[in-house]
Amino acid sequence: MASGAADLIWQLWNAGEVIDKLPEDLRPKTRGHGYAIQAELAALSRKPIFGWKIAATSSAGQQHIGVTGPIAGRLLAERSYQDGAELLFGDNRMRVAEPEFAFRFGRSLGPTDEPYSVHEVLDAVSSLHPAIEVPDSRFEDFASAGEAQLIADNACSHEFVIGPAAETEWRAIDLTQHEVHVECIDGDAYAGNGSNVLGDPRVALQWLVNEVTGLGLSIETGQVVTTGTCAEPLEIKPDDEVIMDFGSLGRVEVAFTG
Repeated sequence: MASGAADLIWQLWNAGEVIDKLPEDLRPKTRGHGYAIQAELAALSRKPIFGWKIAATSSAGQQHIGVTGPIAGRLLAERSYQDGAELLFGDNRMRVAEPEFAFRFGRSLGPTDEPYSVHEVLDAVSSLHPAIEVPDSRFEDFASAGEAQLIADNACSHEFVIGPAAETEWRAIDLTQHEVHVECIDGDAYAGNGSNVLGDPRVALQWLVNEVTGLGLSIETGQVVTTGTCAEPLEIKPDDEVIMDFGSLGRVEVAFTG
């Protein structure tokens, strides 16, 4: 079941197409089944994964995609880009860009008997980066697809842009109160902060690590974990230019072509 579902999602992703739901014989019924499909999906990539993402780290985000709590997904290397990237807007149906705190790991964390603490997780982090996630789904009505199918759909992962490592001593900053300014050139501009990410991006990071290691997997050295949007998702369209300004932690930009 897992490989067949993954093949179908992969084809839809690359073709920019959607379906109502997976066929009954391929449809996951539990979170575990969803993650099994997601693993097969990642195996279809020709490169090691770039890292991991969290979807639905706020109550608004959970309502938006119809889940009751966070879910984890993989960031694929071929869909991860550097600051200033120009991306093809294509058939993206979610049509939003999200400012996120992203953490790069300096050493790996694998499965353990006890969940990792926030301190243990942060001790393995080498750098903090401003980032932009551009999500999308392979389901026409992603809000009604359900948790297991959305996990199989790689937690609505699509494209990811990472900025340069923060030069400021970020460990001394209260990320819950750190303001992030969101701007679309000639469009909307507003702000958010780290408290929108499960109350604290570091807590979200801990959740992701324990979710992944609880599946018997590892966060590998060099991988990036992006922790969910810290502001209201910015609505985007073709030809938009987007700036996410994290103040002393740096900024990251992306442009979209038709």
